[in-house]
Amino acid sequence: MFQTANPIALALAKAALESQGIAFVTQGEGLQDLIGLGRFPGGFNVAAGPVKIHVDVRDAESASELLTDIENP
Repeated sequence: MFQTANPIALALAKAALESQGIAFVTQGEGLQDLIGLGRFPGGFNVAAGPVKIHVDVRDAESASELLTDIENP
């Protein structure tokens, strides 16, 4: 699982997975702007938490290696 509050890191992670054909789902991405003050002040909604990316267990090792270079504050 990869999680980030940084929208740029999220976009990079999704693009990296897509480029390698690794299927994934995001958790919490659609909730970021629906609750309270949206993504203010830290770039993510504190009520919804950071966005998480999940991949199939068979792709976990490849995805982990692929995403290690993406900054994840």
